[in-house]
Amino acid sequence: MRIEAIEIKNYRLFKDAALSDLPEFCVVVGANGSGKSTLFDLFSFLKDALTQNVGAAVARRGGFRELVSRGESGPIAITIRFRESGGRLATYQLEIAEDAGRPVVHREVLKFRRGQYGRPWHFVDFARGRGSAITNEAAYGQEGVLEKREEYQLEDPSVLAIKGLGQFKEFRVVAEFRSLIETWQISDFHISDARPSSEAGYSEHLSASGDNIPQVALYLHEHHPDLFGQILTKMSERVPGVSRVEAKTTEDGRLVLRFQEGSFKDPFIARYVSDGTIKMFAYLVLLYDPRPHPLLAVEEPENQLYPEFMHELVEEFRDYARRGGQVFMSTHSPELLNGAKLEEIFWLVKQDGFATARRASDCKLLRALVAEGDPPGALWKQGLFDGAGPR
Repeated sequence: MRIEAIEIKNYRLFKDAALSDLPEFCVVVGANGSGKSTLFDLFSFLKDALTQNVGAAVARRGGFRELVSRGESGPIAITIRFRESGGRLATYQLEIAEDAGRPVVHREVLKFRRGQYGRPWHFVDFARGRGSAITNEAAYGQEGVLEKREEYQLEDPSVLAIKGLGQFKEFRVVAEFRSLIETWQISDFHISDARPSSEAGYSEHLSASGDNIPQVALYLHEHHPDLFGQILTKMSERVPGVSRVEAKTTEDGRLVLRFQEGSFKDPFIARYVSDGTIKMFAYLVLLYDPRPHPLLAVEEPENQLYPEFMHELVEEFRDYARRGGQVFMSTHSPELLNGAKLEEIFWLVKQDGFATARRASDCKLLRALVAEGDPPGALWKQGLFDGAGPR
């Protein structure tokens, strides 16, 4: 499943914005305060709304008044168009309003269109806890077959319908979309979280904060030694002197990361190595995951890393996307942007207090300059991404 378009209305800086024709690897640039963090928070908001409920997701962001665009009363509207596993284009629409001071699901629709002009089937259509869902999904697209629906009522109008219906196997597309949101990863890596020892055991995926690096490293070492070997090769190429990384169990049953550097006899534990070493290892563990997240969002991966590694890092994120994990990345690094293709770049512009999105490949001037050999990062640094900075 891959997201092809996102439309946002009345969500903080995004009073009315859209990103369309999204590739599998997207790089977002913009001046400070232009909405990059807000865009990434949108993914976190949807995940919070699904795993908990809309009320909890809104409360976590300071309440409805703080979340809705300035001067607006709502509803907050989010539309996501995506390709489901059968290759069909689906649309998910979510509107959130306030009812007697409480956030509720004002409208929630998941639909497919039959052909270019056919009337869409609303697989899910709910408003404020009441609605219906199609019960003959398997017959979708068959000539002359009409949709069959069943009415449902949720106990809580702040709970998403896809959370309840997604539990039932007869709602395959609903379950797929729910799984997409539940398993996407919004990276919020903190070096301080990655340094301490952690409880012994295995973890198959790196957490958002990176606090389980030792468990994931141990898992890869024991269950995917080929991938772990590739990580070590990359580490030795990018961090001079690092020849080995291991997850070691201490006497009290905890795991620590140990890095063997240079000619030193004894390895260094994680708390004593550089920030860049820890972060590079964390990104490699993330990117060499044998089962990529369907969506990965990473803000400013260039921090603490050498600029000359940015082009290679972009290639690895792009390879991750090719293996099935769509990637959204924000950056302030011209070197990283130089590694991106023009059709992969979007930039955000803030005007009159609100943000809009532009696609770099839609700009005739940028297309012409890149065709002549100018790298995108250099053009951005020169100010040719109108309104995007970096100055």
